[in-house]
Amino acid sequence: MKRGGRSFLWICKIVVPVSLLTTILQWTGWLDQISFLFAPLMNFINLPPEAALPIISAMLTNLYVAIAAMTPLPFTVEQMTLIAIFTLICHNLITEAIVQHRSGMNVAKIIAVRFAAAVLTVFIVSQFFGDTGEAVEVSAQLTHETSLLAAIRDWGIGLIILLLRILGIVMAVMIMLELSESLGWTDRVVRACRPLMRVLGLSEQSATLWVTSAAFGLMYGGAVTIDKARKGNLGKQELERLHISIAINHGLVEDPALFLALALNPLWLWGPKLVTAIVAVQLYRAVQHLRGRLRS
Repeated sequence: MKRGGRSFLWICKIVVPVSLLTTILQWTGWLDQISFLFAPLMNFINLPPEAALPIISAMLTNLYVAIAAMTPLPFTVEQMTLIAIFTLICHNLITEAIVQHRSGMNVAKIIAVRFAAAVLTVFIVSQFFGDTGEAVEVSAQLTHETSLLAAIRDWGIGLIILLLRILGIVMAVMIMLELSESLGWTDRVVRACRPLMRVLGLSEQSATLWVTSAAFGLMYGGAVTIDKARKGNLGKQELERLHISIAINHGLVEDPALFLALALNPLWLWGPKLVTAIVAVQLYRAVQHLRGRLRS
């Protein structure tokens, strides 16, 4: 419980300032104004320029904000599917990158990996659809004027709910892991996940950390990963492979389920990012192997 409390405190130090800054950017309208910078990227991944708003929102904040920015726009089901895939891989970049940095992964590297993975995955998936780059017509005012005080009030209420949720999950995960180690359940989990770890390109020692982050997300699983990284249970390359996998493919329970309310095909919500995570880790292993041979 003490370790869970310490983990919760450093999560607060990250979440509070980042979410406040993003809220202010949204209130000022600057977030909308920089959307045009992403027009070439939207064109490359076969999406209309209007898709930049939910994508940028997700990259800076979370999926809830992205869905809120996406639903008022008249996107097609195919366009919403591509936006969902992008944001499921590439969301809350700043906060989650800092979390991963604290447990042994370079911030710039993991942001680049997630962004590149999102772009390439959406580009490939878009080839299975028709013309998804057709512009959407915005026929109504999609924003409403609010005072800064009201915006900060709403932010504060949402933040308190989020932090209470984080506290509950982090403490539950920490206690559950300690109990599983004490009762010998960890070894059983590792043995059960051994075939899956091979497919994912990860070591058996990564099983518990992968399951935690995959199920609960980076914010919650990151606290556990940091604790394990400090104990030195994983080598540098093993830790980086784990980080690449969970950065692309995490929050498997809640995150994709959010988009089911938009009547999107579950296959596209769960499948592409899992495949991308496997390919990314295997590519990393191949590069590391090639480097090792060249040095020798």
